[in-house]
Formats: sequence, structure tokens, C-alpha cells
Amino acid sequence: MMLDGVATLGRAALGTCRGAGRLVLFALAGLSHIVRPPFYFRAFFRAMLDIGYFSLPVVALTAVFTGMVLALQSSTGLSRFSADSAIASLVVLSVTRELGPVLAGLMVAGRVGAAMAAEIGTMRVTDQVDALSTLSTNPMKYLVAPRLLAGLIALPLLVVIADILGVLGGFIIATLKLGFNAATYLGNTLTFMQTQDVVSGLVKAAVFGLLISLMGCYHGYNSKGGAQGVGAATTAAVVAASVLILAFDYVLTELFFAR
Repeated sequence: MMLDGVATLGRAALGTCRGAGRLVLFALAGLSHIVRPPFYFRAFFRAMLDIGYFSLPVVALTAVFTGMVLALQSSTGLSRFSADSAIASLVVLSVTRELGPVLAGLMVAGRVGAAMAAEIGTMRVTDQVDALSTLSTNPMKYLVAPRLLAGLIALPLLVVIADILGVLGGFIIATLKLGFNAATYLGNTLTFMQTQDVVSGLVKAAVFGLLISLMGCYHGYNSKGGAQGVGAATTAAVVAASVLILAFDYVLTELFFAR
């Protein structure tokens, strides 16, 4: 029984290593096609619209309400220590460093990661991916590379908007509900906000966008088993992207802000 347990653990470890190796090779192949011609600009701009423009409403609403709730909760906690003046700094630092990129990444992962996996997975199980190869079109270059590049570019743009709207949400609650002076609140926001805070959030957003596109493309490209396999690939893409976003958020925070 002990040997059976060890064998089970060994098989699981080997399976994990094989999966990680396949993912790394897939990512390297997709990234290499970004810088090698031919370039499919139409596929790239379509992916930019899907990831960026069509995700803007859900990201904007999430950012605004997050800023509002953050200001309200901060007031509840900081008022106990007579530190209400720190609300502006807490909101801007939380939104630009963490909540903006993380929440935008999770929203986009749920919307775009699932759509990518479903689209490419459907093409895989209906042999459309093989048809592209028959027509002398590299599927990695046509299906994967444009989406990876679009995710790398579109999500930081979304996070810029999310940062602005998140700070705006906190400003609205602070001035209209908590009674802050608008000029004082904006002055505190600009005083405490530093370039590193914004840059770190944008770097996180670029990494998250790449991870979302990679997970959607990888699970869709390797799906099998008909409609059931496409559904499983879609679920796996969203779950994997969400977990990786949270894991890489910690790693990048450690790199930027560890002392």
C-alpha cells in the first residue's frame, strides 16, 4: 500500500511536470511568432477589440464601485484612530498597486479567457485548426500570436482607465458622503501617488494580460472530446488564469516593494 501511494504521487508529479513543460513550449512558440512575419493585423485588431474595448464596461463598473467601497470602508476603520485624512492615500495606493490590475485581470479572465478557449476549442474539435495547416497557414501564428500580443497591450490600457475610475469612485464618496473638501482630497491623492505605484500596476497588468491570453489559447488549442471537451477547456482556462493572476500578483509585488 505504501508503494502504491508513492507510485500515485510519482505519476501525479510527472504529469504536472509534463503539463508545465507543454505549457512553456506552447508559450515560447506563441511568443516567437509575434516577432516573425507574416503578421496578421486583422486578427490582432480583432483581439484588441475583444479584450480591450468590449471588456471596458465591466472593468469600468468594477473599478468605480471598488473605489467607492474602499473609501467607505476606509472611513469606517480610520475614523476610530482619527486618521480620516489618510483615506485619499489609502484609496489611490490600493487601486493603482493592487485592486486595479488584479480586479481588471480577473474580470477579463472570466470574460475573454473563456471566450478564447471556447472559440479555439471549437475550431480544434471541428478540425478547423487542421484546415488552417492544410491551407499553409500556421495556426500558432494566426490564432495564438495575435491574441498574446493583444492581451499584453490591451490590459494595461484597461488598467489605466480602471485606476482613474477607481480613484474617481473614492473621490465621489469622500466628497459627497463623507464631507471631504474636494481640493484637499485631490491634493492628498496627488501627494501620495508616486510613479512607481502606477508603473508597478501597469507591469502587473501586462503580465496578467499575457497569462489570460496564454491560458485561453493553450486550453482551447489542446481541447478534445467534442462539446464536452470544449466546456472543460473553457472552465480550465478561467480557473488557471485566475489562479496564476493571484500567484503572479504576489511575485511581482515582492519584486517591486520588498525591502
